[in-house]
Amino acid sequence: MKSIISLLTIFTILVCPAMAQENNSPYKTRFAVDAPVIAAGVGLSAYGLSLIQDKEGFTEAEVLALNKNDVNSFDRFSAGYHSKSAKKASDFPFYGSFAMPFAMMLNKNVGQKAGQVLVLYIETMAVTGTLFTLANGNTERARPLVYSNEVDMGDRTEANAQNSFFAGHTAATAAASFFAAKVFHDFNPDSGARPYVWAVAAAVPATVGYLRLKAGKHFLSDNLIGYTVGAASGILIPQLHKKTNNTGISLAPTVIPTFNGAAAQGANLSYTF
Repeated sequence: MKSIISLLTIFTILVCPAMAQENNSPYKTRFAVDAPVIAAGVGLSAYGLSLIQDKEGFTEAEVLALNKNDVNSFDRFSAGYHSKSAKKASDFPFYGSFAMPFAMMLNKNVGQKAGQVLVLYIETMAVTGTLFTLANGNTERARPLVYSNEVDMGDRTEANAQNSFFAGHTAATAAASFFAAKVFHDFNPDSGARPYVWAVAAAVPATVGYLRLKAGKHFLSDNLIGYTVGAASGILIPQLHKKTNNTGISLAPTVIPTFNGAAAQGANLSYTF
């Protein structure tokens, strides 16, 4: 996730000039609105990442005291999963999904508005990153692999072993793939390929979620939440920018950090109805 935040920062600097509304596009972007949202998203993601990095690992005694029977019944079946091959395999669709919006730019209609689409993509990933890092940074939930006696104690006691909630790989993949499908859908209203594009968009993060489950990185509920968060971001960010928005929501977002004393504890993201 750290590398994603770094890329978002670089892309923000490079593409801010492309935020002006472009003719013949289904979307309307405005520098005064989108630039602050992206900047806030990158900043809050970085803050959330710092919370994740500041976590302390379990002690050996705490690990040994864990009992899979204490896991809720919905997730209990996967407590102890720890497939290394599944972990490695999950990286292929995960990283591959980030190229899907760029692949959509090969479509003539989308490619003509590449700068605007890139802005929306960055905004989508910034919002997803914010939601993931703040949730993960403020939550401690043992990964399924921590419940396995076959996993090295060092891996079970490291701080990263507490980052089960929620599934960041699944969320990021869903955000990228559903964004790509949404953009293709809006730019090509008469295309017969739209159902297939949506099917691929749904299948890629589902595959990542399954592999992360088998790898013992996340419980099923973590993956379902990650999938939902990512898919919602990938669809709603473009939808909120549509010139003909039938949701009844106007894009006037405000991202306000909330504080407890001197330390920021989260953020409020609001839209005007």
